[in-house]
Amino acid sequence: MNTKYIILFVYFSILFLIGYFASKKIKSTKDYYVGGKQLNFWVVAFSARATGESAWLLLGLTGLGAMVGVSAFWVVLGEVIGVTVAWFFMAEKFKKLTDKYNSITIPDYLVSRFKSKTNTLRIVAATALSLFVVIYVSAQIDATGSAFESFLGWNYFTGAIVGFFIVLTYIFSGGFVAVAWSDLFQGLIMLIGLVALPIVAYYAISPEVSISQELVKLDPSFLNIWGEGGFNTLNVFTILGFMCIGLGFMGSPQLFVRFMSIKSTNEIKKGRWVAIVFTILTDVCAVLVGIFGRYLLTSIDANPETILGNGAQNVLPLLVEEIMPLTLIGIYIAAVLSAIMSTIDSLLVVASSAISRDFYQQIYKPNKSEKELAKISKIITLSLAIFALLVAMIVAVTSPNRTIFWFVIFGWSGIAATFCPTIILSLFWGKFNEKGAIASMITGFLSVPLFKFGFASLDSIGIYFEKLGELGPSFVLAIIVGVIVSKLSSKSLTISELNIEDAD
Repeated sequence: MNTKYIILFVYFSILFLIGYFASKKIKSTKDYYVGGKQLNFWVVAFSARATGESAWLLLGLTGLGAMVGVSAFWVVLGEVIGVTVAWFFMAEKFKKLTDKYNSITIPDYLVSRFKSKTNTLRIVAATALSLFVVIYVSAQIDATGSAFESFLGWNYFTGAIVGFFIVLTYIFSGGFVAVAWSDLFQGLIMLIGLVALPIVAYYAISPEVSISQELVKLDPSFLNIWGEGGFNTLNVFTILGFMCIGLGFMGSPQLFVRFMSIKSTNEIKKGRWVAIVFTILTDVCAVLVGIFGRYLLTSIDANPETILGNGAQNVLPLLVEEIMPLTLIGIYIAAVLSAIMSTIDSLLVVASSAISRDFYQQIYKPNKSEKELAKISKIITLSLAIFALLVAMIVAVTSPNRTIFWFVIFGWSGIAATFCPTIILSLFWGKFNEKGAIASMITGFLSVPLFKFGFASLDSIGIYFEKLGELGPSFVLAIIVGVIVSKLSSKSLTISELNIEDAD
């Protein structure tokens, strides 16, 4: 037990040192929010991937692998496609435009892109971002409590609060620079830990055992890529739902702010391969951890959730305890906490920038000094974090059977459905206008709870929406509404211009 605490002490000490040295580079809000736009491709690629994966990867996706087997690889495929599209087709164009507009937040970029003359776009973007960030951060705090509980036997609430204060400490000191560099460090821990675990698990199984045969005994559908029941309509919807998770990589603010922070488009070309290889390795290994964990930790007659927890989300910590030397268990605790904290810190910085810059400075107090704005940003960061902590505590008490996988996905879907369609259309469709952008964001924002709680409860067809998830249909609907409103408002503008000419 002492070894675990020593390793964690070293891990947290490194985070605090990163925060301390990063604080020396903070001279302006541009430094605090996007690292002065001077970060290299290694830092940005690892930061983007560590932020994009979160507790969902180490606790959620490993659990999904343990529950459904190889059909969880559809999630991997969806993520790889999403990351590839973002880095190969969107990142360079987005970087050039944000540099041209001198943007340091996503609402900054949108306002400049549409030449907004009112504050409506800023208000909608900042409001949506703040609300779903609180949900997403609360899911990560919830995972922090579960991680401390699983690995160290701590009380859930104590673990959640301790993790919460650790993240706040280094965010406060170094802002985005601290976040990005800590993500590089934490991303390396995640990568090494995830790649090593299934390799060790494989060699822990007797060579005389046919793993595939044993897995089929545990669950006849475990090695069927289509899932239980094989190829059928319900499973097609399930697979689409898994793959749609990758849509969130195509414009989510907490990820695309990394493209703002990178030095140049040349760095993006180098970083794209780092990001893709990282995604493939970590996601594939996460599913394999779940599969091997299911074999090593459960038996034919046992309910896997009884042993591995809700959604099998404890499979990774239990497998680590089962097959890893005591001295390495602390490393895996750090890996799980890395996944969680790398997302919490990024989300809080993005949300505080939206409120302090896009609400407070740009709308109400444009003449505030850099020093005053930095102070206000920290107060807002603290306020958002405390609110997210309260949400996490309430959910933990009221929903004891929740799973980390779907708790995280709801927050992820809300941010993605609100911003990704708008970012995509703004980059690739010249006729997309401000009214279309506002309509698209509002549609995406409202559709997530609608599909999650409304359509999923309908008789006969509700099960299909439940399997499909909320992100895919919300995403598509937001794009359709954005296109229709842009076309209608452009046509309306043309008619009004003609009327003025006739009057003359």
